[in-house]
Amino acid sequence: MIMSSISRFFLIIIIVFSLTSCGIYKKVDQRQMPDGAAAKARKNIEEGRGTSLGGMIGVGKRGTNYEFSTSNPLWRASLETLDFLPMSTVDYSGGTIITDWYTDSVNDDKSIKITVRFLSNEISAGSLKIIVHQKTCATQKNNCKVSLLSNSKIGSELNTVILRKASLLEKEIKTKKK
Repeated sequence: MIMSSISRFFLIIIIVFSLTSCGIYKKVDQRQMPDGAAAKARKNIEEGRGTSLGGMIGVGKRGTNYEFSTSNPLWRASLETLDFLPMSTVDYSGGTIITDWYTDSVNDDKSIKITVRFLSNEISAGSLKIIVHQKTCATQKNNCKVSLLSNSKIGSELNTVILRKASLLEKEIKTKKK
């Protein structure tokens, strides 16, 4: 009983000394501290010890630009161009649109899958990477072969149509702002 109370006492002493030696308590001259809660909060934010509502939503000195997908003309143009295809994945934050396999009524044995990757928000030829896969099935539906159509006519035509539509949408947005 006596041993456990002595060990508790030393444990408390060790904890107190270790906490005070960590530098938690700093000497502060009250004459250098600002008066009022608002001034103290502003000083803490300036020193990086706090946060502001403006800092949390991206307003201020940061260069981050948060856009909604509806305000991005390249994104809207891509969705409008591919709206006839069934979509598998549409991820604005990841910058990808992936369609499901599409088969037209003429070629039942061939279907395509289109992936659009957004490399930037600028409307330029290098902003999009369009990947087209083709699935060719033999007479039995279980025997299918998937191949990548590199430099396909479909991909280049889609790129042209999306960029043209995006530039028209951007022009429309600019005229509405005026």
